[in-house]
Amino acid sequence: MLAICQAGHAKSLAGELVGAGLAPREQGPGWVLCDGGSGRELPEPVFAWLRLPEPREFRGDRINLLGQQITDYFADSLRDERLETAWPCVWSGTGDIPGLTRRVTAVQKIFQGLLRRRLSRVARLAGTTAPAGSGLVRGLFVCFTDFDRAFAAREAVLGGQRRMADDRAAPSRSYLKVEEAYGVLGAEPRPGDVVADLGAAPGGWSYSAAKRGARVVAVDNGPLKGGAFRHPGIKHRREDAFGFRPAPGETFDWLFCDLVAEPHQVLRDLVAPWLERRWCRRFIINLKFGRVDPLGLLHELRAPTSPFVRNSAEFHIRHLYHDREEFTVVGGVRP
Repeated sequence: MLAICQAGHAKSLAGELVGAGLAPREQGPGWVLCDGGSGRELPEPVFAWLRLPEPREFRGDRINLLGQQITDYFADSLRDERLETAWPCVWSGTGDIPGLTRRVTAVQKIFQGLLRRRLSRVARLAGTTAPAGSGLVRGLFVCFTDFDRAFAAREAVLGGQRRMADDRAAPSRSYLKVEEAYGVLGAEPRPGDVVADLGAAPGGWSYSAAKRGARVVAVDNGPLKGGAFRHPGIKHRREDAFGFRPAPGETFDWLFCDLVAEPHQVLRDLVAPWLERRWCRRFIINLKFGRVDPLGLLHELRAPTSPFVRNSAEFHIRHLYHDREEFTVVGGVRP
């Protein structure tokens, strides 16, 4: 199985896979190749954006050779299959190798030309992006780990992470994280929802909810900026996020939290009381692991004593495309 992650986090991904019973054989910037199992039966991925079960490996120093090999592989795989609807044809390169994206694009164009000549109807149905959401998807997925090395598979397991479009009015890059998190959760704030955004400044998450018609209480001693500044749907309360509490009998539809704080403090002093006392119905919470062992923290988040396990009907942990040294946890509170 080939697993793909953010560049710089292959070591953590390998550790996660070991914990799931797989044996990493080889790894590079943004990828881990494993022996053992197909990868379909693994628990939810955290670091892996994409997993290719039982991939076929191709090598070649010329783009025409690689394009021909991958075309032959795909055509042969269709002998007992008929594609009648749109299917994903997703090509990518791992890590941050200079020039690799151009290489991938060049081989992809060779493949597209060959496919149009051999299977024109199938070629017309091809889409270039993976579907939103997570889970097993069938199509063609090609991933280059170097200029002369590619892996291809007819199935992929998606983690739900994806690159999001920016908004010029968004006051910070963190806006992209919460936009991406909605897709993992499968829900987003609706008009009339009430959101508590703890540690809101400069307001990226508050702006994201308010632009959807939600009413936001943005809690932070720092200033709001950009589209969040004086937004009619955002009430800014200059308070410490750890000390903020709902009024008696008040329940928020959403808890947002993206605090630059030690993760155990956030879990103990903020997440636990909010979930245990049912002060919110859904949550999106970022936990920074830059100064702690990420795999150790991940184990704690899944342990029986975790406030998420004790109080959530369902929750998901991801290292998002737009995350850095942090986990994003999304879910709903058990009634």
